Amino acid sequence: QVQLVESGGGLVQPGGSLRLSCAASGRIFSIYTMAWYRQAPGNPRELVATITHVGTTNYADSVKGRFTISRDNAKNTVYLQMNSLKPEDTAVYYCKFGVKLTITHPPNDYWGQGTQVTVSS
Repeated sequence: QVQLVESGGGLVQPGGSLRLSCAASGRIFSIYTMAWYRQAPGNPRELVATITHVGTTNYADSVKGRFTISRDNAKNTVYLQMNSLKPEDTAVYYCKFGVKLTITHPPNDYWGQGTQVTVSS
């Protein structure tokens, strides 16, 4: 099966930076859209950024100009560079991949386990 493993979370001061990574392993034919979501306590999960298989990106308004999503297709990995972090960015961050297991199957969504990002002084 497909597994997504995230890394890079932690505690950072306001104005600081973090880089999240999410790598997929398993029987993968191809990966379409890669995305980052986040969920703060008491809030619904929200979309942060997406990147398609051809590199088209999209961002939530709250992170535009501060966060950058990128991908390395050879490594089945997506990154989220987070700069100028604010306390309101505190959340558990999840990656999601649209994965085709074979050439004939439609893509299925797979989620990472989540990584905590805390922005606090």
